[in-house]
Amino acid sequence: MSDAHGVARDQLRAFVERIERLEEEKKTIADDIKDVYGEAKSMGFDTKILKKVIALRKKDDQERMEEDLILDTYLQALGMIESAPDQDAA
Repeated sequence: MSDAHGVARDQLRAFVERIERLEEEKKTIADDIKDVYGEAKSMGFDTKILKKVIALRKKDDQERMEEDLILDTYLQALGMIESAPDQDAA
């Protein structure tokens, strides 16, 4: 086997090992997050709502407003909420 193949093999092995280490770290972090949710639940917090709050905090204000408007439109169309009075006149 040529030196070029040996170098490529070593690089490949290094990438694989780095990815494996990062995957293990990711699993450890996921377990830590799960533990925090469990702790919050034991203190009486609703974990489904906590997850929604975290998802909302990741979005900027404009994105949240757009989603809220679309959600309201869909809910109105399904008769799940009443439309605002000013929207009926339009």
